[in-house]
Amino acid sequence: MLSEFELRERINSISETQKITGAMYLIASSELRRAKAAYDQTEPYFSLLRKDIKRIFRCLGDVKSRYMYPADGSHLSDGRYGILVITADKGLAGAYNMNAIKAAEKAVAEHPDFKLYVVGSYGRKYFTAKNIPFVKDFEFSAQSPTLHRARKIASILLSEFSSGEIDKIFVIYSHYKNDAVIDVVNDRILPFHRGQFSDGEPEGQESFKFFPSEKEVLEAVAPSYVCGFLYSALTDSFLSEQRSRMAAMETADRSARDMLAELDFEVNKLRQSEITREITEISAAARYQKEKKRELERQKG
Repeated sequence: MLSEFELRERINSISETQKITGAMYLIASSELRRAKAAYDQTEPYFSLLRKDIKRIFRCLGDVKSRYMYPADGSHLSDGRYGILVITADKGLAGAYNMNAIKAAEKAVAEHPDFKLYVVGSYGRKYFTAKNIPFVKDFEFSAQSPTLHRARKIASILLSEFSSGEIDKIFVIYSHYKNDAVIDVVNDRILPFHRGQFSDGEPEGQESFKFFPSEKEVLEAVAPSYVCGFLYSALTDSFLSEQRSRMAAMETADRSARDMLAELDFEVNKLRQSEITREITEISAAARYQKEKKRELERQKG
């Protein structure tokens, strides 16, 4: 059984840890608000870009472009997969990192011909430890995502897509639905397929024209779409990371409170035992002195 000194040392240690988790919760809360504002600003642009590409599909039954599959959806399973997985730069965010990593491992197992790109230090350390090959010089931080960083990532992926190094580009990231639900998403961003943009609406000819041509407009819009998608995925993941960290810190704080309550109970029980022992010793000593006094009086009498 631990002594009172040891119990108090443990209480002090847990209290200090609780202060750290409380500070991390406040930091994550501040980052969450900032990330949500960035995500809300990104979404309208991304939605409008999708609508523009949808209009192109409605103008032509079969757009022939390096960025697109044939209209019949053929060759969907051919080629080398480029898999971009977005993780955090640090842990202490519950299952946030491992959920994205598990989805990446599943994708890699299903498609042995792959090229893996990792955003975030946590993911790079994990894949290094597991000896899973990934592009070593593709080093991007997951903190504070910016459009400039998204452009750089898009430029690298598009360059390798155009050169034939990869035939498809998939992005694995965490999607923030609400405070209680964060899902890991595996989306194909290239090549496009008309089903990605149909939304179940009937297709028909639009009453406007593209200049110089629908194909050239698509060739110009596609890189911007990829960049916008990546920026949206980065901000969405960063938002999910902060919410996951807040949840993890809440859980840690509850656990710390429970442990402190148990330790306080143990300290009080130990002190009560000590007090009871002292009272028993005092009572025993008093009885001894009383009996001794009586014995002396009898001897004198």
